[in-house]
Amino acid sequence: MFGGIVKKVAAVAGIVAVTAAAAPASAAPPDYTTAEAGNPFVAGWYADPDVAIYNNRYYVFPTSSRPYAEQTYLDAFSSTDLVNWTKHPNVLTTANVTWARYAVWAPAPIARNGKYYLYFAANDIQSNAELGGIGVAVADRPEGPYRDAIGRPLIAQFVNGAQPIDQDVFIDDDGQAYIYYGGWGHANVARLNSDMTSLGTFPDGSTYKEITPSGYVEGPQMFKKNGKYYLMWSEGGWTGPNYAVAYAIADSPTGPFTRLDRILGQDAAVARGAGHNSVLNIPGTDTWYIVYHRRPLSETDGNARQLAYDRMTFRPDGTIEPVKMLVKDNFADGNALGWKTYGGTWSVSGGQYRTTASYGGKSLLDDNHTNAVYDLDVTVTSGAGDAGLVFRATGAGVGTDTYRGYYAGITPAGRVVLGRANNNWTQLGSAPLTITPGTQYHLRVETNGSTLKVYVGDLSTPKITVTDTTYASGASGVRVYNAAAAFDNVVITNR
Repeated sequence: MFGGIVKKVAAVAGIVAVTAAAAPASAAPPDYTTAEAGNPFVAGWYADPDVAIYNNRYYVFPTSSRPYAEQTYLDAFSSTDLVNWTKHPNVLTTANVTWARYAVWAPAPIARNGKYYLYFAANDIQSNAELGGIGVAVADRPEGPYRDAIGRPLIAQFVNGAQPIDQDVFIDDDGQAYIYYGGWGHANVARLNSDMTSLGTFPDGSTYKEITPSGYVEGPQMFKKNGKYYLMWSEGGWTGPNYAVAYAIADSPTGPFTRLDRILGQDAAVARGAGHNSVLNIPGTDTWYIVYHRRPLSETDGNARQLAYDRMTFRPDGTIEPVKMLVKDNFADGNALGWKTYGGTWSVSGGQYRTTASYGGKSLLDDNHTNAVYDLDVTVTSGAGDAGLVFRATGAGVGTDTYRGYYAGITPAGRVVLGRANNNWTQLGSAPLTITPGTQYHLRVETNGSTLKVYVGDLSTPKITVTDTTYASGASGVRVYNAAAAFDNVVITNR
């Protein structure tokens, strides 16, 4: 499954009906390095995201990542800025598809002929004797409701060994539409007729062509850039940490596709199971994002998948740089998705993550960094205590020092402190520093093996430098002690 703005907008710029339905956003979002307001960028368990631009809005259509029998509906999300997202629930349900019962997967949106189409897989058929496969639904609005367009699956049989799932639809510059699909380690491509609800044939009279590249498992997606055709797909097992995205480049929409490289995989410091992606190109720019799902490090349930996006960069020769999963949160979306609190009262307002005074209230990300640079802005809003950064933390719980890890903070009492916690507190370093309540300070911690450095304001000279070998890795977060505080612009960068 995959959409892709280039596929669905730029590649069809000469088609009046599509261009009108999928107009580029009137004001392009900034050139983000990642989801600057944090990944996941929407709440809930979702997977297999596909993207489109409709009526000056960016749309994401994912699978609802739930137990098999509960996958009876699809939601969508839309945004004008890639930061603030509106949920559109139940854009398609099995109630509107007579032959679909469950396992509704991998929606692929596209617009044509003044209509909005949504391709989907259902029933997870295991043989040609079962009813199911790839269907197509249609709506008058991007957010639906979508209804079954033909009353039966569009692709209902195994062909060339490909299970009929994980569809992707692409319209080339000449107006020809293609559908790419396939599970069980095989990928096919077929032509779509201009009605978008029936299959055409290739010049040789065939309906399907196998295009399986080396390493292919599932989740094909196609986009076009500078006259070249990029096929992406997922490798490895979807429940395992080895799930990843690879790609090929060809001169034709039907290949041949020769595997070039793996460009997205797990990062032991950030997330596992990253895959089943789509690609977003901001129209009129050379800004590209890979939109995908991934599993938080602490989650073991296969369905615990979340939506994320990161910047995708092309080399001068057209090949793609490996994607880095970055950790950032500027709280501009008004939420703290991905953060887990332990004590205290936490909220997001005014683009900041705020907490009332407590003795040791903390909020942590689900990361596991070792050697990193930690940056954040800290404001002690009231109280005589301190506020700051927790890092290399494990075993977190509610309580003053209920975690194992390090903490660096600032206090209006006039100092910056660094210490180690393990249900108690051991101070490792302290330095005088004038701190005014209500004033924002930039706090940076650098870790390199046993060396820990703390900076405040001046990033050229550390306020504290110590050596401690107690904790090698763990989660990152924020904490207060007898103070209320606001936090902003959290950035964690692997060294």
